Amino acid sequence: MQTIDIASRSLPSRKAEPLAVSPAEAARLAGLGRTTIYAALGSGALKSLKIGKRRLIALDALRSWLLSHEVAP
Repeated sequence: MQTIDIASRSLPSRKAEPLAVSPAEAARLAGLGRTTIYAALGSGALKSLKIGKRRLIALDALRSWLLSHEVAP
């Protein structure tokens, strides 16, 4: 019977997508200005997380907020 050493095999590397990003990164991803992101955060339209002093925006929240601004053709 042949044994296979799994530890010696290399798996294809995949870049993990972050769960949350900074407001500056959210602005870059959305193609918007930081001021627009901070205004949405301030009004409560865009939900965010605060961990310690760090403000983060979940990518799901960013997607939902962007889709809420979708207009009909």
